[in-house]
Amino acid sequence: MSKPLSMPATAYARRRKQLMRIAGDDAILILPAAPERVRSRDTHYPYRQDSDLLYLTGFPEPEAVLVLVPGRAHGETVLFCRERDPDREGWDGPRFGTEGAVEAFGLDDAYPITDLDDILPGLLEGRSRVYYHFGRDAEFDLKLIGWVNRVRAMMKMGNTPPHEFLELGHVLDEMRLFKDRDELRFMQRAADISVAAHEAAMRAVRPGMHEYELQAELERVFRTNDSVPAYGSIVGAGSNGCVLHYVANNGPVRDGDLVLIDAGAEYRGYAADITRTFPASGRFTKEQRILHDLVCAAQAAALAQAQPGTPYQAGHDAAVETLTEGLLEHGLLKGKLAKNIAEGNYKRFYRHKTGHWIGIDVHDVGEYRIDGESRLLEPGMVFTIEPGLYIAPDDTSVAAKWRGIGIRIEDDVLVTRDGHKVLTDKLARSADKIEAFMARVRTSG
Repeated sequence: MSKPLSMPATAYARRRKQLMRIAGDDAILILPAAPERVRSRDTHYPYRQDSDLLYLTGFPEPEAVLVLVPGRAHGETVLFCRERDPDREGWDGPRFGTEGAVEAFGLDDAYPITDLDDILPGLLEGRSRVYYHFGRDAEFDLKLIGWVNRVRAMMKMGNTPPHEFLELGHVLDEMRLFKDRDELRFMQRAADISVAAHEAAMRAVRPGMHEYELQAELERVFRTNDSVPAYGSIVGAGSNGCVLHYVANNGPVRDGDLVLIDAGAEYRGYAADITRTFPASGRFTKEQRILHDLVCAAQAAALAQAQPGTPYQAGHDAAVETLTEGLLEHGLLKGKLAKNIAEGNYKRFYRHKTGHWIGIDVHDVGEYRIDGESRLLEPGMVFTIEPGLYIAPDDTSVAAKWRGIGIRIEDDVLVTRDGHKVLTDKLARSADKIEAFMARVRTSG
């Protein structure tokens, strides 16, 4: 891959300024870092920063709180974080400390996290509105209420406490929905790494392997390119591909199986999300190809709706219509198209929606509906398009030749001013291209 990417401090500063402008001069915004999570006894899960804090600062450490105070003369952007500690750093690695955080992330000021209880009530004083994510961290919720009550207790001395609490997501989620130029560079890198990982799995697959061996190939490419899995990789062979969130990844890969891989890299906090379904032997059977071609056609129908001004829901509707037509054509459903769609009969074989927003979170923030109507697509939005078909292995209502086939095809799509761009377009998608790729790498190997 190319040289490592970095997010300029000016990008974070621009986002903070925009958020404070929306919130208004009499507001205060409070964002605690994600807590560390215990995996078992005294071991922890790998730390992942809170997505909102990451979006606004890039600061990667736990035990931190970002406070935005619009219009404050002594500095609008304040971070509370851990101080330098040579003894702990010898165990856990280096820390930025207060001075390092200001320098590295373009903040106005930073204080030790141990001073939060003393300083934050003073920052709350005189602010009428508090923007905060209530309900995410019960312990911090109680602390914040305590600080506000402390300001209220001093009202007789002229202190003015906040009188309105607002959900931070109402303003920040809408900002995060629209990706800026710097974010798109990171998302394209995550997509490129993910494409290379899926190709590595297609190269490696052989009947007789286990699913976890393919998972190892995927994640080797992730780590080789300075990224991590954006979510638990799904590697389902045969009927395991019919399990939507299959994560055991311990089954055998048999001759004649399809392998469904849903996996993406996270690069510098930004996720990719790709699914491909390919034959372990390198060649689709007749029935596998019929259903794969159908899912591919459904994805193409949904992709055609990825245009500015088009309702988000239109992509799902187009995919459902295409899938239902094909299921009727091949006898998996019976009756009229409109009735099957209206009654949701297709949901036996297609149980999920056709996509989701993607960005710092794999299932990223942002409303799908506004005032009860599907929102219109706009440039800068990025979402997945991922139709699928899943024929349960014990579904006796269909011919045996279809049973146990699970297929999903997923790509990451950016809405542009004049249409769309598929960030993951380099990865073979159609049955013909998948077979050609697998034949080529096996011959060269």
